[in-house]
Amino acid sequence: MPGQTSRPATITDVAARAGVSVPTVSRVLTGAARVSPDKRRLVEAAISELRFRPSAAARVLASRRSQVIAVIAGETSRYGYAETIRGVEEAARAVGYTVMITVVESADQDELDRAMSATLSQPIAGVIVLKFDPPGVAALHRVPADLPVVALSGVREKNIAQAVLDETRAAEELTAFLLGLGHATVHHVRVPPSRREDGRTTGWRRALRKAGAEVITPYDATWEPRSGRAIGHEIAADASVSAVFCGNDEIAMGVVRGLNDQGLRVPEDVSVVGFDNHPLAEMWSPALTTVEQDFAGMGRRGFDLLAQLVNGEDGRTFSSERPRLLVRDSAAAPAPQRG
Repeated sequence: MPGQTSRPATITDVAARAGVSVPTVSRVLTGAARVSPDKRRLVEAAISELRFRPSAAARVLASRRSQVIAVIAGETSRYGYAETIRGVEEAARAVGYTVMITVVESADQDELDRAMSATLSQPIAGVIVLKFDPPGVAALHRVPADLPVVALSGVREKNIAQAVLDETRAAEELTAFLLGLGHATVHHVRVPPSRREDGRTTGWRRALRKAGAEVITPYDATWEPRSGRAIGHEIAADASVSAVFCGNDEIAMGVVRGLNDQGLRVPEDVSVVGFDNHPLAEMWSPALTTVEQDFAGMGRRGFDLLAQLVNGEDGRTFSSERPRLLVRDSAAAPAPQRG
């Protein structure tokens, strides 16, 4: 029979049947924003045909009485993601909120629909999006306009509430530190960017240009430390490389291992620095010079901004903190060029 499916209908199914967007269906359900009469009739007809049974979320969204917030992230296990979520959860729990987590595995349209459907079907008061990668960027722009949302990242997003770690300035400081040791230039191993270029790469390039140093095409790593190890093998074969800035500490560890594989020492032959201050960075041999990013603190700041929006309070919509340079053992003045 029409309207019957092998599983309960979702908000995405309703949107597809009505020929409208998921946010439009959400607005019809919540009554929190105007929808044209024609679209409202299409949505209501689709709800009836599919026998869609929304949870209490619809009215809760309109009243803002929910004590649940959603966190949307492209990943939950990597250090920065996990620490940020921990900060959100701690701040939320302290004032009686519960956190639900939705993982968006890719920026694919179907995956985004699945994630948003799962999120909007729950009684949530607002959303925090970890804008660390392409899935996070895509998900941020799919959150309904009538739902409070805060983005967390290293680069500011216009026209949206956001808590950031100013990784651009921190990367610039880290690169300038290496140049100050006497290195003619600094090579860069970048991690996958959320967009065309992330703040770490922008800061690296800015420092080199300010110093009049050569800007060399970056090496591209994956998120896996073993990709850093392979790049370390490449770097070992290039005698001109004396300093390397890696996009995170795990990749830096991989690069150090790759250089060691080829008989080179850090920092005696090549200086290697990381970013984030992973818990193992200080324990690594040599201890990594890096930038300490307070991910948990950013999560707490992000929740504070969201709580302000949920409560309808006027106030700041942007919070920024500059990460701190930590000088350890993996960077030194350049040795004579390797032959």
